[in-house]
This record gives sequence, C-alpha cells and structure tokens, in this order.
Amino acid sequence: MKIVSILACGVLLGSAVQAAELADMQKMAIENRAVVQRYITAVEKSEKDVTIAKGAYYPSVDISYIANSLDDTNLSNLDSENSIASGRVSWNIFSGFRDKYNLATAEQLREVENQRLAAIRQDIQLNVALSYLYVFDRKANLRVSEDAYKTLEQFYRDGENRFEVGLIGKNELLKFRVDYDNADITMKAAQATLDTSVNTLSREVGTEITLPELIFAEFDKMPKELDEEAYRQKMLSSRSEIKALEGLIGASDSQIQAAYSDYYPKVDLVGSYSNYDDNYVNGAGDNSEDELRAQMVLSMNLFRGFTKEAKTSKAKLEKRQLQYDLQELKDTFTNDLRNIFIDYRISLANVEVARRSIEQAQENLRITRLKYEEGLQRESDLLDAITNLSRAQANEVAVVRTVYLNYFRITRMVDGF
Repeated sequence: MKIVSILACGVLLGSAVQAAELADMQKMAIENRAVVQRYITAVEKSEKDVTIAKGAYYPSVDISYIANSLDDTNLSNLDSENSIASGRVSWNIFSGFRDKYNLATAEQLREVENQRLAAIRQDIQLNVALSYLYVFDRKANLRVSEDAYKTLEQFYRDGENRFEVGLIGKNELLKFRVDYDNADITMKAAQATLDTSVNTLSREVGTEITLPELIFAEFDKMPKELDEEAYRQKMLSSRSEIKALEGLIGASDSQIQAAYSDYYPKVDLVGSYSNYDDNYVNGAGDNSEDELRAQMVLSMNLFRGFTKEAKTSKAKLEKRQLQYDLQELKDTFTNDLRNIFIDYRISLANVEVARRSIEQAQENLRITRLKYEEGLQRESDLLDAITNLSRAQANEVAVVRTVYLNYFRITRMVDGF
C-alpha cells in the first residue's frame, strides 16, 4: 500500500534524528506560543479582580494632614495659622449584599478566563494536528507525483528506443514527452508545497521543525467508528466555549443581585481621631485640641433619578442576551458536530474503496503495458492507464487526509486534545 510505504520511509528517515510526535509538538506549541501567554495574563488579571472584590470585606484606614492659613480669625474662631492631623478607620458592615455578589462575579469571571485559556490551548493543538496532517498529506502527494514521474520517464525512454527503430511515430513520442514534462512540473510543485507545509507546522509549534523529524506514527492505524450521541453529550457538557458562556451568565446573575443592593440601606462603622494645633506644624503650637470619635452611620438612598431601576433592568437584559448567545452556540456546535460525523463516516467507508481502486488501476496498467508492448494498445491507452493509477493513488491520499481531518475536528469539538 502506498500509505504504508510512505510511513515506512518516514520511519527510516526519522531514525537518524529525534522523532517529533504530535503530542510533543502540541505541548511545545502551548509552551512557545505568545497567544497562550496572553490568555494566561488575562487569567492573572482576573485573579487581581478577585482580590479587589475581597477588599470590600476589610476596613479602610486613612490619615490626613491639613495646614490652614486664614485671613480672618474672628469668623471661624480659629487661629490664622493652624493644622489638623487626623486618622480614620471605616468599615462597611452592610451594603445590601453588594460585596457578596461582586465577589461572586469576580470569581465567575476568573473561571471564564480559565475556560478561554483552555479553549485557546485546544485551538492551538488542533491547528498543530491539522498542520501535521497537511505535511503528511503533502508528503504522500509528493510520493504519488514521484511515482507518476518515474513511470512516465521509463515509458518515455522506452518510447525513444521504439521511435529509433521505427516502432512508433514522432507524434506518439511527443505525447509521452508532454505527459512526462507535466509530471515533472507536478512533482516540483508538490515538493514546494511540502516545504511550505513544514514551515507552516513550524509556525504553529513555535519552533523549527524539519521533515526528517516527522515519522507520522499517529497515522499507522485508521481511527474507528465513534458514538455520535456520546460525543454530543460530552461536547455540551465540557466544551470550553460553552462553559465560558455559562460562566458569563452566572456572573450576570450575580450582577443582577448586586444591582438590587441599591434598594437596601448601608451601614458603616467609623472611628476617627483628629488633633488641632495653632501652628502649621502640628504639635509645635501653643494651643492644641484633639478629638476621638466613634460613629455608626446608617444611610439609604430614596431616589437617584431612576438609575436604580435602569441598572437592574440592564443587568437582566445582559443575562437574557447571554442566554440567547448560549443557545445559539449550542445549536451551532451541535450542527457542526453532526456534519463532521457525516463526513467522517463517509471518508472511513471510502478508504477501502480507494485502496481497492489502486489495486485495480495497478492491474490495469500492467495489462495495458503488456498489450502496448505487443502492439495491441495505443500509446494514449497507456497514458490513460498511468493517469488512472495516479488518480487512484491521489484519491487514497485525499480520503485518508479527510478521515484524520474529521477525526481531529471531532476531538476538538469535545476538548479532547
């Protein structure tokens, strides 16, 4: 089989260097790619948001120093030069559960960022897998092109000998030459495409990858039939993008509860100390007074220009919007998974057909060649047989690529990398 021979060749080439397996390249990509670090930074920022939200549970401590210069001491009964040093400790003990729900929001948004990080890691691993598959496909395609080139070269050389002894005409030899040159062009183009595919793989991995490192061991065995319903259930329960959107809905629900806190009273405990001195430098004057004060402050807003109602309504609308987004996302993913499974099952079934076609095309070429050598077939029939074999081999390469393409896409749909 052509694919098996290609794999065997890859094993021999890879034995001289360190083999690069798909899992290793995916791991390197996650470690090397700057886009992953960007999402890691977003997670670290969300951790700071959680710390900020927790800060509302702690008291606030403030100090101040004021130096005053007055032009008339009679109106204020204060010295024209004075200073006030003060310290204040305030602690909010109730604000309508705002702090509780703001903290819940920050924690939910942190989880959202973690899910987004997981999603980008999955995307990168999928891109590496697809780039790796593309190199495998281009290498197999190059082998098909090389086989066609060598076959046509052999027939062209044989045609030259037959032309010299008068067995075929000039026009028949030229037909071989045209197809031979075309095979040469196709082979060179296939080599260039293979080289660019390796470069693309290196970009996805984030480090230099060379073709001899790739042994393509992951393609030794064809994937098996998969349970579509089980994958659908797993996708809906574990897909990172879905979980991230569910986290946003949870955060919006917390924000609704936080918005309702405007309807509740606010209770603060305040302790303060202040010292008055009749000098710009506190403690250096002749007249000094200090005060220690403890307060419990109860406050409640009764009207704020309809902004409280607008804030709660806006929070509810944001939650509704996210719920619509979630339903659309689930429906889209479900439809995508169904379509991928259709392609996957068809491509699996086509593998055996493609391999059987190669056997038939090889046998057809063998028979046609024998008849051509005996003068029972025209050169056009021989060229058609060569073309049919190349097409059959190319079909097998395309079918195998499609199988793994859909297999990798199915794996990504359930965050399976």
